Amino acid sequence: MSADAADDHQDRRADARRPIELKVEYKRLNTFFADYTKNISRGGTFIKTSRPLPVGTEFLFKLFIPNRDEPLTIHGEVQRIVDPSADEEPGMAIKFVYREGDPQAEIARTVEGMMTESLGPRLYARLMEQSRKRRT
Repeated sequence: MSADAADDHQDRRADARRPIELKVEYKRLNTFFADYTKNISRGGTFIKTSRPLPVGTEFLFKLFIPNRDEPLTIHGEVQRIVDPSADEEPGMAIKFVYREGDPQAEIARTVEGMMTESLGPRLYARLMEQSRKRRT
């Protein structure tokens, strides 16, 4: 992906992303996979994998977060695939999809907490402000 294309893709994101590596588990057909995230935001994540699901696929995955007894179970939809031939790490961009009964507020709080802890409260607030300006 060229630098211009990467900048264009970054501008389309609704929420700012923060680099973070967390274990994720999901099922494809009858096979379970364990991969890792590359980054995360309030609206989604990027899962590093050489076996991406097709764009548009909705699936359920477990996100393992340090200091939590149980992983978060999240519905996601594949938005974009980066193949191994690209200059980027291969994987799939995932948008969080919330269904009735999903713990949306808990997921948002947890992701915000990780981002604040990683960036610090002032930098996180500034990053979120820039993200809001991009959406308007």
